[in-house]
Amino acid sequence: MPDISTVRAFLDEKHLEIAAGVEIFAREQMRSLPVPAADDAARVQAREILELLGQGGWSAYAVPADYGGPSRAVALRACCLIREALAAASPLADAVFALQCLGSMPIALAGSEEVRDRWLPEVAAGRAMAAFAMTETEAGSDVASMTTRAERDGDGYVLNGRKSLISNAGLADFYTVFAVTEPGAGSRGISGFVVPSEAPGLRFLGPQVLSAPHPLGELEFDGCRVPATSRLGSEGEGFKLGMQTLDRLRATVAAAACGMASRALEEALAHVRERRQFGRALAEFQLTQEKIARMSTDLAAARLLVYRAAWAADTGADRVTLESAMAKAFATEAAQRIVDDAVQLLGGGGMLVDHPVDRLYRAVRALRIYEGTTEIQHLVIAREVL
Repeated sequence: MPDISTVRAFLDEKHLEIAAGVEIFAREQMRSLPVPAADDAARVQAREILELLGQGGWSAYAVPADYGGPSRAVALRACCLIREALAAASPLADAVFALQCLGSMPIALAGSEEVRDRWLPEVAAGRAMAAFAMTETEAGSDVASMTTRAERDGDGYVLNGRKSLISNAGLADFYTVFAVTEPGAGSRGISGFVVPSEAPGLRFLGPQVLSAPHPLGELEFDGCRVPATSRLGSEGEGFKLGMQTLDRLRATVAAAACGMASRALEEALAHVRERRQFGRALAEFQLTQEKIARMSTDLAAARLLVYRAAWAADTGADRVTLESAMAKAFATEAAQRIVDDAVQLLGGGGMLVDHPVDRLYRAVRALRIYEGTTEIQHLVIAREVL
């Protein structure tokens, strides 16, 4: 179970129940999953994980209370606890849960009643897989430079363009898509849409394979028509909606980083206590102890930043931009250091492909990039402070 004592001040009794329950679920059902050997296997396993999350009741935490999810007062801290436990057990399981949150939150925030009723119950039950399609080849951190267009046509819109590096591409049942509705207006000309996977004109161009198991790929919209009711909010509100979603969920990315770091520390501690060199356990060497001290302190500090941000959001803060940016920047960078130190302590064994720490080493790197790079978080933090 995660070290709840570190962040107990930020949690309610309900969160302790959630933490205990998801830890049992993650250990019993996620840790035993085989590591997919290829992208095809990862895609099959992602669907299996989605079903298990639904059966366990964990997918419901991706939707609002009106659709079977938690109350707003506990929601973000609950998602952080779930992501931390899942990431420690299986980075792929964490990714599946994270995309359920990321793809459905814009619907919960700005979707029409028709769209909410169509998708949110399916997400809660683990029957519908979500995706969030914002990134393009030339539009990563610079979201406003996207070129995918959505042109009004009668009682609907026609989408044209490409999206790249999209999690669950080719696998999702629906995509939360961002496209330009007013060219030349910059971020104020972007709107959001919900596009079902079977929509005519939507094509999966193929996978983009990461070193860690994670379904990723490219999408093409070629005359893809959607009804006006699929638009999220008003025209031109897409950028604001996307940033609002990322702002709220950014702390959960940091929580996933803490989960990966905690598993790496767990594996490292077990190894240094048992492994003997030069007549004594590695744990007895001061250089080993120095690493363990730094890893443990970094992890505790990261958790405090994570649950501070989530607590602020759950208790009614209008914005948690600064808190979330600090949590993501620090926790993801700290997790990278912790996992790297774990590999060093494990030596050659930590680099074998079947070792959990090697899997974490490959998985943790992406967290410093997606949903806002560390560099972007530093700019956000500086702007807020100044």
